[in-house]
Amino acid sequence: MAMRTAFKTLLFTVLVPGTVTIYLPCLIVPVHRAFAETSLVQDLGLIPILLGAAIYAWCAWDFTVTGRGTPAPIDPPKELVARGLYRYSRNPMYVGVLTILLGEALWLASWRLLAYAGLIALCFTLFVRLYEEPALRRQFGASYERYCQTVPRWI
Repeated sequence: MAMRTAFKTLLFTVLVPGTVTIYLPCLIVPVHRAFAETSLVQDLGLIPILLGAAIYAWCAWDFTVTGRGTPAPIDPPKELVARGLYRYSRNPMYVGVLTILLGEALWLASWRLLAYAGLIALCFTLFVRLYEEPALRRQFGASYERYCQTVPRWI
């Protein structure tokens, strides 16, 4: 069962965060810019890209192993995940994706990617507040309420 959940997590990761952090940015900024000569400041953008990917991977692992579910809203964790990075942020997976996007904007020196990251941040905020938090309150009740009182939504 764990292998099946891990496969579903991997599939979701490729389809959704992969689209948000790779496919759509490639439509916004031509791919050849990624291989152009960059400045040292631009190269520093690789740090948040790698950090964001590590954050996402850690959270996806916790969802799969601890939560016994996936990051996909149609197959969410069965257990409330409040360990790992979830001890510091209720939404570290979104923080990881936004960190990747900010790193890409810096690496590719693209104001368009920065604006795109802002749009994605707005979408995440609306999704979390309008759908995800109410669904988690219904699913986990008082334990989620206690969690919300002790852990901030973002950072």
